[in-house]
Amino acid sequence: MSVDYQVSSEQALREILGEPVHELVLAKSAPTLTQPVRAFIEMSPFLCLATHAQDGSADVSPRGDAPGFVAIRDERTLIIPERPGNKRLDSVINIINQPHLGLLFMIPGVQETVRVNGTGVITTDPDVLGQFSVNGKLPQVAIVVSVIEAMGHCSKALRRSKLWQNDYRAQEKVPTLAEMMSGHLALDAATQTMLVDAIEDDAENNLY
Repeated sequence: MSVDYQVSSEQALREILGEPVHELVLAKSAPTLTQPVRAFIEMSPFLCLATHAQDGSADVSPRGDAPGFVAIRDERTLIIPERPGNKRLDSVINIINQPHLGLLFMIPGVQETVRVNGTGVITTDPDVLGQFSVNGKLPQVAIVVSVIEAMGHCSKALRRSKLWQNDYRAQEKVPTLAEMMSGHLALDAATQTMLVDAIEDDAENNLY
C-alpha cells in the first residue's frame, strides 16, 4: 500500500467521508444506562468485549450465556461473570493493566446492537459472584464495568452481512478450532485427533 494514499488525520477523513448524517448521531450516546438500553442488555445472550494492553495491542473476545447473564447493578454499573475458558486470560489481564474497554451487545434476529464504553475492574467479591451461579457453580472472578457512555448502534452492518439470514451461511466446510490452532504447528494426525477430543470435551464439560 502506497503511503500516498494513507489517511492520517481526522480532517482528511472528513473530507472523504463527510460529517455525521444528523446532529442526533452525535447526541445519541448517554453517560448512563437508559431504560431502553437496559432492556436490550437484559435480553442479550451475547457480547463482544474489546480491551487493549498497555503496549497498545488490542483484543476482542466473545462472551455468552442465557439472556440477562450480564447483571445491571445500577444505571452506571454492569457486572460480567468470567466463565471458564482456555485460561489465556487476555481480556482480564488487559483490564487489570489498563481498564478501558468496550462492549457490543447482540440479540439473535435483531439488526440493531448496543455499545457500551467504560472501565473495568476484576473482583472476587463473594457477594458479587454469588448472583451468577449456574448448575451450582460460581465464576471465580467477575468484571465490574463502570459505564462512561452507552448507545444504540444502527443496523447497517448486520443488514449488509445478513447475519441472521441464510444467504451467507457457509456452503463449504469451515476450518475447525483444532485446525486453526494446529495450522502453524505442523502437528501429526494423532496429535490433531487428541486436540479435537480435548476441545470437544472442554466444550461439553467445562461450560461453567
